[in-house]
Amino acid sequence: MNQSEIDQAIARGKAHFQETLGNLPEPIRAMMEHCPQHWPGYLLFREGVYGDHTAQGGLDLKTKELLYTVLDIVTGNLEGAINHGNAAAKAGMSSRELAEACMQVMHVCGVTTWGKTGYKVVDHIASLERDRATR
Repeated sequence: MNQSEIDQAIARGKAHFQETLGNLPEPIRAMMEHCPQHWPGYLLFREGVYGDHTAQGGLDLKTKELLYTVLDIVTGNLEGAINHGNAAAKAGMSSRELAEACMQVMHVCGVTTWGKTGYKVVDHIASLERDRATR
């Protein structure tokens, strides 16, 4: 892959993250900057995940974002969990749905998933819901 193709992939990636999350997370910015040769493959994989496969029985966007949120919770990535939690809420996820998913995660992976990151993300989504209700 030549530099022009890498540059195009980086530009496409920045737009993709603005579209899906509304921002460019710092770890993604750093990957683009420090490992640009890896970026096109990462982006291609991510675009595949985010593609609409519902006609073939695939997951809807809300479910994809809920999964990303709980996976970030499991790995202790609070910033990622909040980012994907915001996207999941925008796609229709409620704080109750996230709380229940966190209970499943806690059941399999232990209470630290709730105590370290899970409750913080649920509180954040519940706060978004309260803000929307008062508008």
